Order: sequence, then structure tokens, then C-alpha cells
Amino acid sequence: MRKIRLWAVATCSALAVMASSAAQAETLADALISAYRSSNLLEQNRALLRATDEDVAVAVAALRPVVQFVAQSTYSFQRVHSDASLISGVQVPATRTNVENLNSSVGLTASMTLYDFGRNALAVEAAKETVLATREALVQVEQNVLLDAVNAYVQVQLAQSIVNLRRNNLGLIDQELQAAQDRFDVGEVTRTDVSQAQAALAASRSDLTSAEGDLVVAREAYKAAVGHYPVDLAPRPAAPRTAATVEAARQVALRAHPQVRQAQRQVAAADLNVARAKAAMRPSISAEANVGLDDEGQESASVGLSLRHTLYAGGELSALYRQTLANRDAQKANLLQTGVNVAQNVGIAWSTVEVASAAIAAGDEEVRAARTAFEGVREEATLGARTTLDVLNAEQDLLNAQADRLTAEAQRYVGMYQVLASMGLLTVEHLNLGIPTYDPAAYYNAVKNAPATSSQGKRLDRVLKSIGRN
Repeated sequence: MRKIRLWAVATCSALAVMASSAAQAETLADALISAYRSSNLLEQNRALLRATDEDVAVAVAALRPVVQFVAQSTYSFQRVHSDASLISGVQVPATRTNVENLNSSVGLTASMTLYDFGRNALAVEAAKETVLATREALVQVEQNVLLDAVNAYVQVQLAQSIVNLRRNNLGLIDQELQAAQDRFDVGEVTRTDVSQAQAALAASRSDLTSAEGDLVVAREAYKAAVGHYPVDLAPRPAAPRTAATVEAARQVALRAHPQVRQAQRQVAAADLNVARAKAAMRPSISAEANVGLDDEGQESASVGLSLRHTLYAGGELSALYRQTLANRDAQKANLLQTGVNVAQNVGIAWSTVEVASAAIAAGDEEVRAARTAFEGVREEATLGARTTLDVLNAEQDLLNAQADRLTAEAQRYVGMYQVLASMGLLTVEHLNLGIPTYDPAAYYNAVKNAPATSSQGKRLDRVLKSIGRN
């Protein structure tokens, strides 16, 4: 009875250790979350987006009055000459008189554009479109970061599996060498068989060293992509679902891919810039008000309206208009080409998955046949019907088949995520990782109205603190 209790305690302890180990293993979702949170590339592009948000504030400020405090002081010097003259019969000689003046004043000046045929308002709308385009660029960066993390995770596991294969192969060859040496001692084989086994053992050691080097490289790539070295990676979860057919994937990509959406926003901004350039050829009406006080206590005030219209600027305005037309044409062509590239990438990613799937199916057959052949050749060698070289070759064929099978499986798994990325869906939100994500609208909403007051400034401080930038 005591033995049964001890066995039960030992079993429970072993299960607890296994559960603890499984709980500590890093999953693919953990790696993706870490990559999202630690990516310097994402931080860089978020900062670029915030800088682009400020362009809206700058454009909005042009719709508002500009108030300036002006303090000025002017010193003037004048030397007055008078000719000799005869006044009341008295001769007055020529004289020179120095006249110096120092005038100072302070004042306030306010100016505002009242009407400019929508030029400044169009600048605001163009800046908004640029912000939306930059947001889509940030989504594309997010896709790249997550795809790099998936690839790094899979490559570490693949490299570790190859290392394990090489170690097992080294052990088998060592056994073959020992068997060849034993058969040589009793005169069943020649020194050549022993030498072939020794050469194979040396080659296997070299291959193991190379595989271990590949694992080091994969670990470094993992750290760069995820933010830390891998310790204990959990088995890969099921690959994500994508689309039923390649055409369905293309349709989703042409609607949802961030590069397509970015190009669409860039076309919209280019259209607005054309309208801005056309409005720049028209007049503008502005108002100006001034109040001042000079050093003699004299007060002054003025209010005025002005209409400005450029009649001739050396062709600059026409050149700028033609430039915006050319830029719009370029953005439209870029949108069409982006659609072509996105559709092509979907086809390539889809083909990669299909090829890898076929390679896995063929690899299963190859591994099965290679294992049967190896076992048969090794058995025949014990009967003297096969040489040591035959056994080593059969073992190498089995090793290559197993490595190819593992590689194909890794390629197919990463390929599924590549398909998802080519569709524009490889995001934290779509993967449902369950973590708070960066809100690109938070900073924009805080600055879009060009805040200047203290209350708005405090709100902006709260936004900066929430995104960890303050």
C-alpha cells in the first residue's frame, strides 16, 4: 500500500513538473506579442505618423488669425546744412546742424486671411489624407514585424530539429564505425570499410557543427525579430485560415491590403493638391489690425482690408500647377501598379504553400521508403551481402529525406502567414492576440485642432503618457 502511495506521489510530481514546463514554454502568440511590443521599427513609424499628424495642425493654423507682439526702436541721424543769408541787413553765415531722433513703440498686430478660394481649407484636407495614408503604412510595418517573428520562431524550431537529426546521425555512424571495427577484428571486412566509416563520422561531426551554427544564426534572428533569445518554444499551433481559393484571396487583398489603401489615400491627396495649386492663382482677401503706443505716450490703432492677386510671378504658379498634375498622374499609376504587385504577391504566397504541401506529401513517402531501405541494407550488411559504404549511404539518404520533410513543413507553415500578409490581414487585431494595440487616432485627435491652450496641452500630455512617450 505504501508503494502505491509513493508511486502516486511520484506520478503527481512528474505531471506537475511537466505542466510547469509547458506553462513556461513560449508560444507563437507570446513571440508575436513580444515582437509587437518591442519593435523599434514600429516605434519609429509611430513617431513618423505623429509628425504627420502635426501637418494637419499646421494647416488648420493657417485658417486662424496670427497675433504678434511688436516692439521696435528706431534711431535716426540727420545733418542739416543752411547757406549764408542776409537777414534784415545782417549777414548770417552758413551753418550745419545735427538732428538726432530716437523713436520707440510697442504694439499688437493681428492678421487673418478672410477668403482665398479654399486654398487653406484644401491644405487641411490634403494633410488629413496624408495622415490616413501614413496610418496604412504603419499597418504594413506591423505586418512585416509579425511575419518576421513567425519566420524567426519557425526557423529556430527547424534549426533545432536539424541539430537533433545530426546528433542522432552522429550516434548511428559511431555505432556503424564500432560494428565495422568489430567485423574487421574478426576478418569479415577490410580496412577500407573501417576507413569509410571513420570518414563518414568526421563528415557527420562537421555537419553537426554546421547545423549548430545555423541554430545560433536562427537564435540571433529570433532576438532581432522578437526582442529576446528563445528559451523553450512550444510546438507550433495550427496554421491560420486564409481564403478558400487564390482568387478569393486576391479579392480580399485588393480591398484590404494596407499598401493599396495607402496608394488610394495618396491619390486623394494629390487631387486636393491640384485644386490647391489652381486656387493659388486666384486672389486672396485678408484683414489686419494694429494697436500701438510710442515713447511719447501717443496711442495709435488701425484696421484694414487688403486684396492680393499675383499678376506675374515669372511662371512659378503655372509650373507648380503643372507639377501637381504630374504628381497626381504618378500617384494614379502607383495605385494601379500597387494593385498588380499585391495580386502577384498573393499568387506567389499561395503557390509557395501549394508547393510545400506537395513536398510534405512526397517527403512522407520518401522518409518511409528511405527508412525501409536503410533497415534492409543494414540487415543485409550483417549477413555480408552489403558493405559498410552501402549502409552509410542508405543512412545519409534517410537523413536527407527527414531534413527535407522538416524544411517543407516549415515552409508551408510560414507560407500560410505569408498568404495572410499578402491579403493585408496579418495584424494583431486579426490574429486576435488579445493585447491593447497602438491607437493611431489618439494623438491625431489631440492635435488636429492645433491646441495652444493649457487645457488642450494637458490633454496632449495625457496622450503622450498613454503611448509611453513622456
